[in-house]
Amino acid sequence: MSVSLPVLPVSAPGSKRTKFGSRTGWKRAAVLAGVWAFMIVHLVQWLAMGTTLAPIEPSESMETVKNGVVTVGAIFFATALLSTALLGRWFCGWGCHWVAIQDGTAWLLAKAGIRPKPFRSRLLVWMPLCLALYMFVWPLFYRFAVAPWVQPDLRWPGFSVHLVTQDFWATFPGWLMGIPFVLVSGVLVVWLLGTKGYCTYACPYGGFFAPLDELAPMRIVVDHDRCEQCGHCTAVCTSNVRVHEEVRDYGMVVDVGCMKCMDCVSTCPNEALRFGAGGPAINIERAGTKAAEAASRRYDLSLGEEVAFALVAVGALFAARGSYVGVPLLFASGIAACTAFLAWKSWRVLRDPSSTFHGSRLRLRGALRPAGAAWLACTAIVLAGLAWTGSLNAAAFMARTFDARVAIPAEAVFAPAGQEPTAAQRADAERALALYRWCAAWPEGWSPFRAAWRRTDLERAYLMAVLRDAKGAEALLRRSWERDGPDEGVAIVIGRVLRMQIDRRDDALAWYDAVLAGHPTWRSLREEQLVWLDLENEPARLVASARAGVAAMPEDLASLRRLSLALIERGESRAEIEEGIALVRRTLEIAPGNGFAHAALARGLAKLGLRDEAMAEFRRALELEPASEAIRAMADEAAGAEAPPMPAPERAPGLPPAPLR
Repeated sequence: MSVSLPVLPVSAPGSKRTKFGSRTGWKRAAVLAGVWAFMIVHLVQWLAMGTTLAPIEPSESMETVKNGVVTVGAIFFATALLSTALLGRWFCGWGCHWVAIQDGTAWLLAKAGIRPKPFRSRLLVWMPLCLALYMFVWPLFYRFAVAPWVQPDLRWPGFSVHLVTQDFWATFPGWLMGIPFVLVSGVLVVWLLGTKGYCTYACPYGGFFAPLDELAPMRIVVDHDRCEQCGHCTAVCTSNVRVHEEVRDYGMVVDVGCMKCMDCVSTCPNEALRFGAGGPAINIERAGTKAAEAASRRYDLSLGEEVAFALVAVGALFAARGSYVGVPLLFASGIAACTAFLAWKSWRVLRDPSSTFHGSRLRLRGALRPAGAAWLACTAIVLAGLAWTGSLNAAAFMARTFDARVAIPAEAVFAPAGQEPTAAQRADAERALALYRWCAAWPEGWSPFRAAWRRTDLERAYLMAVLRDAKGAEALLRRSWERDGPDEGVAIVIGRVLRMQIDRRDDALAWYDAVLAGHPTWRSLREEQLVWLDLENEPARLVASARAGVAAMPEDLASLRRLSLALIERGESRAEIEEGIALVRRTLEIAPGNGFAHAALARGLAKLGLRDEAMAEFRRALELEPASEAIRAMADEAAGAEAPPMPAPERAPGLPPAPLR
């Protein structure tokens, strides 16, 4: 059974307008342009001032459900969800920057004479909800239902607030990933799947907006006395909703794809449509209209094709997205949706005697046309590329599985007399190395993706160190340094590999000095060097390096604290100890209420013989840190001796730990 729309006249009988088209399109375009303008201003403000409001991006909510960090994005997303439960799916139509890209693409295609036909699938439409559950529900389920059994050390950290950031771009992909993201998930998806194709088949936020729309009492409703079923509303709908059938059957639009863009309302020649109270769609009994609904939907895929190409989409999602390849989930979902369509259309080109796409003949009466051959070739290239990246992701996943079984602390691995692995750990390390080698940079490995080369090299270096192959690990990391340029993590591990070789101590000293001379603001590397110099009993080098850190970052609180501790603990003269005390007092002016800083100040005063002042500072430190056994032990020692030999202090608070792997 087929349902056809009536031919639209230039002026419908009784119409109050003679021009066919939406009167709200330009208003919505202006609002969406304003959204992009706000985003640009936000970015410029961060570039100019160095600090700004954290990204107003729903994906930031993942940090809230994973670690209890309340972000601006989480507050914004919660507000959008609550308003959707009242007003319906309005945010997608009026506030989403990605809808602006899709609408802009559709507008340009229309100017070129192309109006993409909406792709209709029963199963793929569930992908957004599955992605939303994975992003925002699974982390909570894992932490509270799964982790107590498999990861008992994982504890809920409690809620904290993070509203301002100094690294606005930290959670966004770089330009090399962002540009393809826009081209695939904002442009190609419209050309293949129709206007709002990404919203329908790939957007995880829409996965929550759509079911909430079912609960909303506010809807597009109809005045049946005025409606003539002319089809203008359906013709202008950019959300692929069959509006004239919805209002005929239910008296309002109940399709969750409706984004309240109001094009149908403004286009209706008889002003029969309006936005108003219609009641939740979930209360609507739709069983009696199954035949009409089935005819109106006219799905493009058979049931067998639905299952087959849903599996293609899932495979493409896992092949594209992953910690190795580095494609973010929102990009991978767009790739998956487009791949499913490409594969389905290729199947139809091979199966059907005639096939077209946007007016181009792909196959005609059994004969494959040039456009069809090009389509099949492009699909084959896409599937082959995804198979390749999928093999890299699978190899990396299995490698990390074996890697995790090794479980020897990095401190023990990189020690000169390191912990010997057990036979099982050695076997797991060798298996992981073989798999990591597959993911390594060409020509040694098979990966062309630079984003993951460095991480793979660091993992391989750790495993080589486990197997006591220090020279192999050093050679690997130096190749990484030369190939990809300087990197702080690589510098740290090269230093550790040098230190684990007893005869390379001087080389390690030279390495730290040379790298920090060129990169004096690498705080983690400097901390690594300072801790090692302290263990090696090199007080002069220790103080000199700490001074260099302050010279490079004179206002950096962590560097000031490290220098103050170095002077107090390793200073070789009264003047240096007094300088350290002065620096501690300065850090307390910057950040008062730090119990460890008061303890450091007490240690310096005790070294100068100012016992009463030292004990006062220890009491203040214990008031601020009553649970610290280290401060209490130092205070007890100071109380029992005029000038006690002080043990090494706790790590200064605020210093980032050096990466172990």
